[in-house]
Amino acid sequence: MPLDAICLGAVRDELFGQIQKMKIDKVQQPGRDMIILSLRGGGLASCRLLISAGSGEARIHLTEHMFENPAAPPMFCMLLRKHISGAKIIDIVQLPSERVLAIHLESSDAMGVKSKKCLVIELIGSQSNIILCDSESTIIDCLRRVGSGIDEKRAVLPGLIYRNPPHQTGKIDPQDVSETFMRDLLKKTSSESVEKWLLSTFAAFSPLICREIAWRAYGETDIRFNAIEDDGTALCREFFLLMEQAAAGMSEPWIISDKDGAPFDFSFTHIRQYEKAYLESREESFSLMLDGFFTQASKQKRIKQRSLDTLKRVSTARERTLRKLAAQRLELTETSKRDYLRQCGDIITANFHLLKKGAEYLIADDFFFKDAGGVEGDESVGSGKQRKIKLDPLKTPQQNAARYYKSYTKLKNAERLLAEQIQKGESELEYLESVVSQLERMEGEAEFGEIQSELLQTGYIKKQKELRGRGKKQAESSPLRFVSTTGIQILAGRNNLQNDNLTLKAASKSDVWLHTQKIHGAHVIISCAGGVGSAGGVGGAGGAGTFPDEQTLSEAASIAAYYSSARGSSKVPVDYTYVRNVKKPSGGRPGMVIYKEFKTITAKPDKDLVYRLLDKG
Repeated sequence: MPLDAICLGAVRDELFGQIQKMKIDKVQQPGRDMIILSLRGGGLASCRLLISAGSGEARIHLTEHMFENPAAPPMFCMLLRKHISGAKIIDIVQLPSERVLAIHLESSDAMGVKSKKCLVIELIGSQSNIILCDSESTIIDCLRRVGSGIDEKRAVLPGLIYRNPPHQTGKIDPQDVSETFMRDLLKKTSSESVEKWLLSTFAAFSPLICREIAWRAYGETDIRFNAIEDDGTALCREFFLLMEQAAAGMSEPWIISDKDGAPFDFSFTHIRQYEKAYLESREESFSLMLDGFFTQASKQKRIKQRSLDTLKRVSTARERTLRKLAAQRLELTETSKRDYLRQCGDIITANFHLLKKGAEYLIADDFFFKDAGGVEGDESVGSGKQRKIKLDPLKTPQQNAARYYKSYTKLKNAERLLAEQIQKGESELEYLESVVSQLERMEGEAEFGEIQSELLQTGYIKKQKELRGRGKKQAESSPLRFVSTTGIQILAGRNNLQNDNLTLKAASKSDVWLHTQKIHGAHVIISCAGGVGSAGGVGGAGGAGTFPDEQTLSEAASIAAYYSSARGSSKVPVDYTYVRNVKKPSGGRPGMVIYKEFKTITAKPDKDLVYRLLDKG
């Protein structure tokens, strides 16, 4: 999935028509390798340009995604703000057949004197970099400093003259190749595969494009030269058709997805080599293609990496709780024999006159015949109207009876204690599963910090060095805000603590509360003040306020279904009631509530609907 030089050229052409003459309004650095430039004026009213130099994620495109910024901006971000805030984009130039762009800027200093700057973006794998140069090509600073000791070919340090990355040794620019030259090259081939020959001979091609050219020419991606019969005629045809398409500005943004809809690859041309194994879809623009392919995936990857240790701790606690519950339930099953033990004690007591010390069994009339249960060593005799009871020959009859009564009392007490422990264990398990669900669904660093704080409060993780406050306190996240089609505000909690605050403190008693039925998920609130119409209220009148319309209720239910553990289902039951009917149980864990007088609606977790209603302001 590399952004090859030809695809980057198409991205450059698209961006040039969109952001030329726009001014840089803000500079942000949400991640170590990522810069966001907020632009205004020019062709678009405003937009945000994402530049990433991360290994495996190097790219440049407009983005609609929002990123959380660190509490304190990094030094490189501060330097960019000083030099290019307010600067106008004059030109965007690509180094021929290389994954390098130069954004030429014009800015003014504090005295109003105009000067030129250049932001060089090198998108070359692990060596990707963002470099700011002045009008004389002197490096002002860079995202990743490279000294001569690390890279003898080229140093990238403040104060040095910027030099282009070294060209790929021995590789040819495909845009400069003539048909005659191509024929000469083909005469030197041997039995190697067409794909590998294209990749090793030409610059600007990714392995995907090399395989695609081979497939278009011969219907196979791994065909070798000794298996073709046309001396490379079909190969030349497809090669030059692709080059003509790129040179004429006819590149198209295509995303390749697996059958579950997860993005798998992308390209500047329609990839047909996978036939029906994958799904291909043409996007509206290269920015939308790259934004959809990289941004959400990289954001989730970054958060998941940070949360891996926490998720492991919570999952371990959940498994431990499951094992403990299984053992307690098995032990509780054993307590069902307690009445039989009491009966044995009663039968022994009623037959003291028949017993002598040293007896190993008592066979006597069973006056509990209909209720007999049985324990190991005791059995019914004959028709079952007599019971054979095992005795301890070293004990007196009275002591044997007392032994059975003691065992009965022990099991009776154990049943009560086990029932309490199982109830607590089930509550703990439900809480831990809700935390696991939230860790898997979280979408921001602030959410992760709040979940960690919650786990610290509940004692599931200890305060470690990495959790202790360093520098400024990270801002807390707010509930997700949505606006229904009919203009009503809908709020959704991101985690257990936020769910509690939203439902029990922030929401009005006359607001409507929604939650997936017996499924872990977000608390969703429909703000009913100023609602429109009625869709049929839920129980408990008296100051209920205006009930939301059917459209808003349906959309809020979809939001609740989407932000739940049942996100992958097609139909999800969602309960709804007034907030005043929702209570916190005594000793309840964060996010745990009980509710009454509710109704249920079936909803579909609709991603497109959720993102359309999301208040991005």
